[in-house]
Amino acid sequence: MYIEKVNSPADVKKLSVSEMNGLGGEIRQVLLNKLSSHGGHVGPNLGMVEATIALHYVFDSPTDKIVYDVSHQSYTHKILTGRRAAFMNADEYDEVSGYSEPSESEHDFFVIGHTSTSVSLASGLAKARDLKGEAGNVIAVIGDGSLSGGEAFEGLNVGAELGTNFIVIVNDNQMSIAENHGGLYRNLQQLRETEGQAPCNYFKAMGYDYLYVKDGNDVEQLIEAFREVKDKKHPVVVHINTLKGKGYKLAEEQKERFHYSVPFDLETGNLTGESGEGEDYADLTAGYLLQEMKKDPTVVGITAGTPTVFGFTPERRKEAGRQFIDMGIAEEQAVAMASAIAAGGGKPVFGVYSTFIQRAYDQLSQDLCINNNPALILVFWGSLSSMNDVTHLCLFDIPVIGNIPNMVYLAPTCREEYMAMLEWGIRQTEHPVAIRVPANGVVRRNVEPEKDYGKTLNRYEVSHRGEKVAILGLGSFYQLGEAVAARLKEEKGVDATLVNPRYITGVDEALLDDLKRDHTLVITLEDGVLDGGFGEKIARYYGPSDMKVLNYGVKKEFIDRYDVEEQLKKNRLTVPQIVEDICRIW
Repeated sequence: MYIEKVNSPADVKKLSVSEMNGLGGEIRQVLLNKLSSHGGHVGPNLGMVEATIALHYVFDSPTDKIVYDVSHQSYTHKILTGRRAAFMNADEYDEVSGYSEPSESEHDFFVIGHTSTSVSLASGLAKARDLKGEAGNVIAVIGDGSLSGGEAFEGLNVGAELGTNFIVIVNDNQMSIAENHGGLYRNLQQLRETEGQAPCNYFKAMGYDYLYVKDGNDVEQLIEAFREVKDKKHPVVVHINTLKGKGYKLAEEQKERFHYSVPFDLETGNLTGESGEGEDYADLTAGYLLQEMKKDPTVVGITAGTPTVFGFTPERRKEAGRQFIDMGIAEEQAVAMASAIAAGGGKPVFGVYSTFIQRAYDQLSQDLCINNNPALILVFWGSLSSMNDVTHLCLFDIPVIGNIPNMVYLAPTCREEYMAMLEWGIRQTEHPVAIRVPANGVVRRNVEPEKDYGKTLNRYEVSHRGEKVAILGLGSFYQLGEAVAARLKEEKGVDATLVNPRYITGVDEALLDDLKRDHTLVITLEDGVLDGGFGEKIARYYGPSDMKVLNYGVKKEFIDRYDVEEQLKKNRLTVPQIVEDICRIW
């Protein structure tokens, strides 16, 4: 096997083209073995095998610095830079990150998980190199839909004026997570169809030299192109035409399905270890929105490159037609356009993962909330128990969204409440509204939910009135509050009050004042970071009083590839720990 002899890029340079092709086949098999049993980014990495081999054959990493955009295209790079054991030995699968990670290797330069950043970061490395009078190539690898992000344009714009060695590899696989959208990709299509000869050339227009590689999965063509641009003294773009999912028939045919996957059966592609049964908030949301779209032509669904976040599969996107918009990977555009659609009388609904909404903070504040336009944002996976890579933490949306004036950020506790908030959010015309979609599965509380969440803002629901101890369980942590209340009753004889706050963005002053009459301790539970979160609002309100307050949530820190149960215990978010704290303080 060739792969077992490659311990560093120096070993790649010893191989013939034929041997590199053999290495590529072995790498694909290793990737498929790991990804099918462990999960990860399938299509992006399978499509980058040859390009990565050629990069390390021609360039001299780490003296020549390669920066991978999103870095979910970097698995082959990791294998070739001394980390193959983490892809070949099941016991070591979790020893490396799914993204570039400088702590793992001198061949990685940044921790990168969010998209459209490689050109900007690489431009900084090139500038630092020049300021220090050093030599070496700087290469940015971008693609898999990343060019649609605004930062990619900003990086290209600046990089074009560096006037020095700066190489941009555009990995054009004709896809994002789903299909590509936007005028830029029409130009890439023109360039592919003319083999780089189209008179309209986005990259040349910006000031780059340009080189097209017809088959970006052909090692010989790639080596020739990379040799041509190596050590160039001015900015250049190498546009490589690759196949996403290359070498695995199912991934080639189902590019969206195999962008990322949890463990799956290699023969059938079916997910393993999951029944797929039961309700799902994404499906519920898409089903409801499609019904509304048929009744009201002004309802429009919006995504920033992740349409299935709220259930819009290819079939549902087709059904929605022009009432569904994919911005590409551009959350800023999504929020700003949603604001303007609302201002123009439309009813926009933007579905987004918690980790990605923070990319659009300025648009939330400036374009949406200052203008007080009634757009609706659905924030999915906001939880300690969702994505656990350090670059994809879903813990910060409460402080990010919950402290912007005019925003109404709602936290439903169950299916009934979510559907009621969704309906109100679409139809109301007074506020920018966000809903933190529950992340603990579809729970039914068998309650009749509020229908109008704007009639009296920040009015909490008292689910059970007790005394002495009040538990405020926010959103997904309402059920944790139920469990704590039940344990207190059973073990300590304490009949605690249980409150469903519903509103992340405000304080129910009347209720909090009323609790002072017969309560001495208030507990807040939130599935996110404590700093700047919901609980701090409650603690601050009670500050001048005798009321004791315990805030429960997650410590503000960057955590990577963590075990959820360990983090719950570390943050004292288990029922026994919370009850113990209550009994110690109360």
